[in-house]
Amino acid sequence: MKSIVCISKIVFGTGLLLLTMNSCKNEPKHEDPIQSSEKENETKFEKKDIADDSGFLTQAAELNIMEAEIGKLGYQKGINEDVKKYAKMLIEDHSKSLEELKTLANENTITMPTSISEAGSEKYNQLNELSGDDFDRKFVGMVLEEHEKGVGIMTAISQNATNEDFKLWASRQTSVFVKHYEEAKMLKEKFG
Repeated sequence: MKSIVCISKIVFGTGLLLLTMNSCKNEPKHEDPIQSSEKENETKFEKKDIADDSGFLTQAAELNIMEAEIGKLGYQKGINEDVKKYAKMLIEDHSKSLEELKTLANENTITMPTSISEAGSEKYNQLNELSGDDFDRKFVGMVLEEHEKGVGIMTAISQNATNEDFKLWASRQTSVFVKHYEEAKMLKEKFG
């Protein structure tokens, strides 16, 4: 009788183990929102020009999402009033830019990412771990770096996109990124 109970426990335990292992295999993988958008656009557009433009807009969306999210964090955690003021400007300008971009994307059936990328999440989380003056310094350094990169991306879109509306939008955004970059440089000088 004891051996039947032991065998039943072993069979039940093995079945439970196999069921658990099988359910782990079927879990959906969390794909980076940027990669997901790019894949969807690649399958949607056969013409290289449209595919290239969709890639440009995906990059621009990623950058604006990141800046808006970092801005929110800066507004929430920054201790210096200049940092808070700068962060508020980031939220407003990049949220507006993102809305304009969504409109352009919708008009051209281009899929845009809707959340921060994995790489952006890592930077965000590193920044979020800091507080006080350390946070303010890292925040300013990060936005300075991201806006320098953003100027390059927006300039490239304004020069290389095939869609004239995309070029015009990116041209306007280049001036926003330059303004943010210059203001971040002044903030960095304050923090040393």
